Amino acid sequence: MKDVILGLVGVGRIGVMHANNIAALNGVLNPEGINVRLLLTDVAQDHARGIAAGLGAGFVPSVAELIAAGVDGLVIATGTGTHPELIKAGVDAGIPVFCEKPVAMNVAAALPVLDYVRDNNGVVQIGHQRRFDHGYLEAKRAYQAGELGWIHSLRAVTCDMAPPPVEFLASSGGLFRDCSVHDFDILRWLTGREIVEVYAKGSNNGDPAIGAVGDVDTALALVTFDDGTVGTVSATRYNGAGHDVRLEIQGSSRSLMVGLDEQTAMASAEAGIAFPAGEPHRTFAERFDQAYRSEMAAFVELILGRRGNPCTPEDAVAASRVADAAQESLATGVPVKVVLAPAKAGQVR
Repeated sequence: MKDVILGLVGVGRIGVMHANNIAALNGVLNPEGINVRLLLTDVAQDHARGIAAGLGAGFVPSVAELIAAGVDGLVIATGTGTHPELIKAGVDAGIPVFCEKPVAMNVAAALPVLDYVRDNNGVVQIGHQRRFDHGYLEAKRAYQAGELGWIHSLRAVTCDMAPPPVEFLASSGGLFRDCSVHDFDILRWLTGREIVEVYAKGSNNGDPAIGAVGDVDTALALVTFDDGTVGTVSATRYNGAGHDVRLEIQGSSRSLMVGLDEQTAMASAEAGIAFPAGEPHRTFAERFDQAYRSEMAAFVELILGRRGNPCTPEDAVAASRVADAAQESLATGVPVKVVLAPAKAGQVR
């Protein structure tokens, strides 16, 4: 049996979720003879020790000691501002890195990280978990198989049931960077096309404190792709019906809706319609539980050399470029062109 040791940095809300998913990997990977072990570290050492004890994982006091312990992969679940240096530390150690999105606070700060990873032959997977969701995967398969015909409209929706703490929003970079960046990523991934222009509007009808820290609680972006196709990306912090994430893809031959199931957070206004009858999801962790588990399993497969990188830093920064343009449009009130990364030699967009 082969041991794979993962070192996890950061045991806040999403770090604890990743720790639990890593601890559960053995039930998934053991048929292949893989034994996944976990080491944790966090500046909140007592909290981290407690999490480690509950999972049967190890604890070390610092990132340096975590890497020195001989981990096979580094999982970064800390605040965004720490991502660049932690990514570099993993690359310097010669181990694959998994890092929650985004790469850095903004595109300008991310570009030197991309150069560093590339120049040092680093392997870095960024956490855009929707790429592992069954619905999005099926939609991409159907589109690539030609079952939808050509796409004429896309409508992406991400609605939190309740806003996160205002303290978080004050440093999140804005609703489009924090929330809708997942939609921008999945639209690029599914269509294989670049978003070239964004026109955004937003509103603040909830907690005035959200506006006071420079954010909005609800926003809509009209996006234009490089082939002229248009779509919308909407987001809100106040969807009391539940956590709602959907993507409507309308094609010339067929239309599909990702996220339309018994737990969809809405009801029909038509007579005699009981669908959906299930209990709506309340959080993103519930909505994407399967995707988060599959994402971490994919990282272990990446470490073992059994698959390619499912979400590169370049992918993540491309989505962040769109989010930056959306935030700029929101602030200025005019459409904003997306600054695309220069194409590499021989690359066809």
